[in-house]
Amino acid sequence: MNISTCGLVCDECEFFGNKCTGCKAIKGQTFWAMEMMPTKTCPLYDCAVNQRSHKDCGACSELPCKTFVTMKDPNSTDEEHKESLKKR
Repeated sequence: MNISTCGLVCDECEFFGNKCTGCKAIKGQTFWAMEMMPTKTCPLYDCAVNQRSHKDCGACSELPCKTFVTMKDPNSTDEEHKESLKKR
């Protein structure tokens, strides 16, 4: 099973293996981050791995942080987002 830095299951994502090989493999520079983020890197990956030298968000004592909670897939409902947070 492939798990992203933020705890999403890559294998369950429609883009995994197509547009994305997993944030760990591409160092957080996912296709959506390249399109939407000023640094071209997922903010969660950047914080956990690049800035704090953690393997993933789960290793951080500040989890769940503001960024973790507020970063929401624009295609998901608020309820789906809350469930995703619980699962991760």
